[in-house]
Amino acid sequence: MEDGLYSDVLQFRRRGRCCRPGVQMALLGLVTAMLWAGLLTLLLLWHWDTVQGLKRLEDIAALNVSQVSKDLERHRGDQMAQKSQAAQMLQNVEEIQVEQKRMKTQGLELSQNLDGLQEGLSNLKSQGLNERRTALNALERLWEEVAKLWIELRVSNGSMCNTCPEKWVNFQRKCYYFGEGAKRWIQARYACSELQGRLVSIHNQEEQDFLAKYINKKGSWIGLRDLNTEGEFVWMDENPLDYSNWRPGEPNNGDQGEDCVMMLGSGQWNDAFCNSYLDGWVCDRLATC
Repeated sequence: MEDGLYSDVLQFRRRGRCCRPGVQMALLGLVTAMLWAGLLTLLLLWHWDTVQGLKRLEDIAALNVSQVSKDLERHRGDQMAQKSQAAQMLQNVEEIQVEQKRMKTQGLELSQNLDGLQEGLSNLKSQGLNERRTALNALERLWEEVAKLWIELRVSNGSMCNTCPEKWVNFQRKCYYFGEGAKRWIQARYACSELQGRLVSIHNQEEQDFLAKYINKKGSWIGLRDLNTEGEFVWMDENPLDYSNWRPGEPNNGDQGEDCVMMLGSGQWNDAFCNSYLDGWVCDRLATC
C-alpha cells in the first residue's frame, strides 16, 4: 500500500511539473488583462470627469461672460449717463457763469447808478444846506437891520440904548465880550453863539481902537475868515471887508491853510491856522434900549 501511495505522489508531481508553465502564463495574462481593464476604466473615469469638469468650466465661463457682458453694458450705460450728466453740468456751469457775468455787469451798473444818485443827493443836500444857510444868514441880517432901525427909532425918541448883559462892555450901541481860555476858532465861534452873540465884526477905526484897549495881549480870535474861498475874507455878520488893520506882510496864508484871523496884542490882524489855540476871543451883539 505504501508503494502505491508513493507512486501516486510521484505521478502527481510529474503532472504538476508538466502543467505549471501554462497555468502561469494564463494567470499572467489574466492579471495583465485585469490591470489593463482597470487602467482603461481609470482612464475612462478620468476622461469622463475631465469632460464634466470642462463642461462645468464652460458653463461657468459662459455664465461669467454673460455676467461680464451685462456688467459691461451696464457700465457703458452708466458712462453714457455720466457723460450726459457731465455735459448737462457743464452747460449749467456755463449758464451760471453767463448769469454771473450778467449780474456783475448789472451790479456795476446799479453801483454806478447808486453812486450817481448818492452824488446827486449829496449835491442836493449841499445845495439845500447852502440855500438854508444863505436864507438864515439873510434873515439874521434882516433882523439885525430891523433891530438897528428900532434902536435908531428909540434913540430918536430919547431912549438910552446902551444896555448890555453882565460882563459885556458897551460901545456905540453894541456890546462886546472879551472871552478868555484856550480855544480854537470854531470853539470860540460856538462859545459866542451860546452867549447869544457872535465873533466880533469890525467896520471902522473907532471900533478897532476900542477893541485894542481890551484885547488879550497873547492874541484873540475875531470873526473874519476865508474858509470858503482863499483870499476872500468874510465877517461873521456877512458884511464885506470894508475896513482892515493887517500887520505888514499879512495875510500871507503861511504854510497853506491860515484861514482864520486873530487880533494880536498890538491890535493888528494876522491870518492863522483855525485849529490853533488862542487864549482870547471877542464876541459882539447889539445893545438893548
